[in-house]
Amino acid sequence: MRFEFATATRIIFGRGTIQEVGPSASEMGKSAFVVTGRSIKRAEPLLEQLDKHKIKHVTFNVTGEPTTTIVKEAVEQARQNKPDLVIGIGGGSVLDTGKVVAALLTNTGKLEEYLEVVGEGKPIKQSPLPYIAIPTTAGTGAEVTRNAVLGVPEQKVKVSMRSPLLLPRVAMVDSELTYSMPPALTASTGLDALTQLIEAYVSNKANPLIDGICREGIKRAGRSLRKAYEDSGNPRVFLSHCPDLRRETQGQAKTRAGAREDMALASLFSGLALANAGLGAVHGFAGPMGGMISAPHGVICARFLPYVMQANVEALKTRQADSPYLARYDKVAQLLTGKAKAQASDGVVWIQELCETLKVPSLTEFGLTENDFPQAIAKAKRSNSMKGNPIQLTDNELMEIIKRANL
Repeated sequence: MRFEFATATRIIFGRGTIQEVGPSASEMGKSAFVVTGRSIKRAEPLLEQLDKHKIKHVTFNVTGEPTTTIVKEAVEQARQNKPDLVIGIGGGSVLDTGKVVAALLTNTGKLEEYLEVVGEGKPIKQSPLPYIAIPTTAGTGAEVTRNAVLGVPEQKVKVSMRSPLLLPRVAMVDSELTYSMPPALTASTGLDALTQLIEAYVSNKANPLIDGICREGIKRAGRSLRKAYEDSGNPRVFLSHCPDLRRETQGQAKTRAGAREDMALASLFSGLALANAGLGAVHGFAGPMGGMISAPHGVICARFLPYVMQANVEALKTRQADSPYLARYDKVAQLLTGKAKAQASDGVVWIQELCETLKVPSLTEFGLTENDFPQAIAKAKRSNSMKGNPIQLTDNELMEIIKRANL
């Protein structure tokens, strides 16, 4: 047995830990380049900490999924300000942008030279500027992954910059920062986390360390994603927002805040898992398809997840009946349903019902048509994620998956 495990130098997890970012940042320098999302308001707790510790800062807003154009703008602005460190506070798009900025500030050459597929995949040789990653969503786990996903608009594709050196210096996960997530975002990011946990658990690159992380993450997402979704955008469910509620309502608030904490931990675990065990056919489809249609990544994952699970189980039973991955799919079902005797088919049904509850839209709403299927399959087969799938799927099986996912 041989495996490796790599992650952020330091992980800080817990409610209210955003208050610790000032001391951590001050150890790295006195000038910060801060990458934020569409709303600067969500970054206010961080900026207050930087002001308190006399750390100068400028901000750059990422208003959508990052593209090579957006990242180049961020790098140029950062170079003009010559920061000592980079901080990303937001969803996966923001955190990935921050990784690339930190890397290109210390490495020479053009962005395209470092990109896979469309570029040279040139290795990053110099350590990036110190980078602090602070997620405000619960889904991607980007705070502990070693790659950054960027869209290349002119080629309608998403590709990665990848290196162990991209791992942040500090990953700070504060579930209170996710309280304001609206229902649709809670659903798509949460389903992304769940997909990453399941795919890493049944990956042919899984190892005992990742197994434990995945099992715990799947269990927490299974019990809490619905709760987090149902309470999305309702500030009255959280004690920090509503100290005057009646005692019984306070008890409910604790439960709901616990659901957000569960999902923040599930997201963190999903990032640890994918960074060290890879993924599978769901992300084999979702990665390339993200460059073909404008659907949120988590929505694409959710549409494919039950059908990839079903196809993998059927293929394993037909071609590798003694495969240990069949038992793993049964375990996934048991963790999700809470039933000791649940089988893989029960897990598929559970995922389908969850997607209905979370109102996951069809991919047809984002413009995917049957004419796109051959191209999507061809791109999926070349994806790095497909290499981790527990069994190689045939073209016919891949076609059946995408047909079902697009209903």
